[in-house]
Amino acid sequence: MDTEGLAKGSAAKRAPTHRQSRMSQLAENLEKLEAAVAEVCQHAGRRREDVELMAVSKTYPAETIVEAASLGVALFGENRVQEFAGKADELDVLRSRGEGPIRVHLIGHLQSNKAARAAELFDAVDSVDSLRLAQRLNDAAGKLGKRLPILLEVKLSPEETKEGLEPESSGAAQLLEALPDLRHLETRGLMTIAPWGTAEDVTRACFRSLRAWRDRWAAQHPKLRFDVLSMGMSGDFPLAIAEGATRIRVGTALFGKRAPYTGPPE
Repeated sequence: MDTEGLAKGSAAKRAPTHRQSRMSQLAENLEKLEAAVAEVCQHAGRRREDVELMAVSKTYPAETIVEAASLGVALFGENRVQEFAGKADELDVLRSRGEGPIRVHLIGHLQSNKAARAAELFDAVDSVDSLRLAQRLNDAAGKLGKRLPILLEVKLSPEETKEGLEPESSGAAQLLEALPDLRHLETRGLMTIAPWGTAEDVTRACFRSLRAWRDRWAAQHPKLRFDVLSMGMSGDFPLAIAEGATRIRVGTALFGKRAPYTGPPE
């Protein structure tokens, strides 16, 4: 009997596959992330269930989303319409099997000429930053017979690369006034991105400012809902939670360092 061959065969069977290793790492990352979020919530005097985790799955394949969903992650964020379109069919199969609720929101900048496709693909758009875009999304959602949840992206950083509404601009005022009449949109709250590489007090001031604008606009526009404060990412979510975030957007801390996007330009 070839005992050496049998031993090698048994070892091969015991060796974890690449997918098993990846799943194991993802489960470990999620466990650490959940523990960290729970600890921050406790220190901030907040309930863990009041802070929603969005897994930012941009540049990762649909398989990774499915794996995270199998571990209990239900909400995902994507940056690009065309990139997510390539994953949507695989996720639709999962949804049709009833293997767990998966919601995918667009969190990246959206050009108004892609509004119709975004309304079709995504469960919500969290980066609305102009009246024109809101009108396009409203028209598209109406044709689809759906009411599309949205967040308003607010620019609270001086960085030129950041997108979003200038909160004191006429554009912001016009959008807020018009939203109650856009019947196929459901305004849910605000989103922002803190400036990169700044001191902790600057980051906290950004998050605090978003909360202040939420309170002001909620008082001025009682027909709109402002339940969601989406702020904080892998590097600064503890500060965001301390300042009132109801949703944090985490990618690297969960999935690991991502490869740069190499798909078609948008």
